[in-house]
Amino acid sequence: MILQITLDLRLRPLCFEDHREMARLANNRKIWRNLRDLFPSPYTEEDAKEFIAIYQGERMPPTFAIEYQGNFAGVVGLVPQSDVYKKTAEVGYWLGEPYWGKGIMTQVVKQIVRYGFEQLGFLRIFTGVFAYNLASQHVLEKAGFVKEAVFKNAIFKDGQVTDEVRYGIWKESDISE
Repeated sequence: MILQITLDLRLRPLCFEDHREMARLANNRKIWRNLRDLFPSPYTEEDAKEFIAIYQGERMPPTFAIEYQGNFAGVVGLVPQSDVYKKTAEVGYWLGEPYWGKGIMTQVVKQIVRYGFEQLGFLRIFTGVFAYNLASQHVLEKAGFVKEAVFKNAIFKDGQVTDEVRYGIWKESDISE
């Protein structure tokens, strides 16, 4: 499944050929600082291959490659929750540094939210952002997310304790352009 956002921007399934560019872009401390420790640093081609293998071939994929002007630029995905939260997903994303500041991620987040609500049947999508990641907070707010809570001293990353800012959006929310 391909989700066309603009002429230059689309979400598509991950493919094995992405592994070199994924590793090149993801092997960046500025990206690693804003993601959970599951995201390796350094990020190798082997890491990229393993990640792609997990998500390749999903029928209704919750994970997509971000493609900008025909180039692999990052990853966005929805992580379905379980039990009483089964109609909820967590959104996660990263974008290669050469693509920062172009408004790409706001469009991507809006599209993945639409997809999650309309195609996957979620009623709520949330995420947590490290307090120092103001750019990601701005993306979420521009995409219609609401700041719901600040969890004090919830994150320990790179030898630093910081707050986690939680954002959510629900199906009744206006996610139009």
